[in-house]
Amino acid sequence: MAAVGPITSRIMYIECKAGSLNGPARIGRVTFSKSGKTIYCQGREFRSLRGRGFKANYVEVQTGDEYWISGPRKDGADRLYGGRVPIEIDSDVREEYWVQIRGLPARRFDATA
Repeated sequence: MAAVGPITSRIMYIECKAGSLNGPARIGRVTFSKSGKTIYCQGREFRSLRGRGFKANYVEVQTGDEYWISGPRKDGADRLYGGRVPIEIDSDVREEYWVQIRGLPARRFDATA
């Protein structure tokens, strides 16, 4: 398969699906492999399930835990199954998330969504 291009990074929503429908979640910066099938975040490696996952689209290589990883939504409704469980926002992406993605500059220092 041809490479997608240079390694890129972007802000993504990352939710652990191991053991529940609404697991711990965060908004953070990830990088993609050249093929785009592998995502790297905070020293962890996630491989695409290519449609084979149940309520998940990636698996963490080290642990085998399944995750839902997607681009963050402008309306903040990122959880696959809703719910009001707080979503942590990594400190290095807070301002970009709140200002550019959510359009809420007054919340640019908030650590959770």
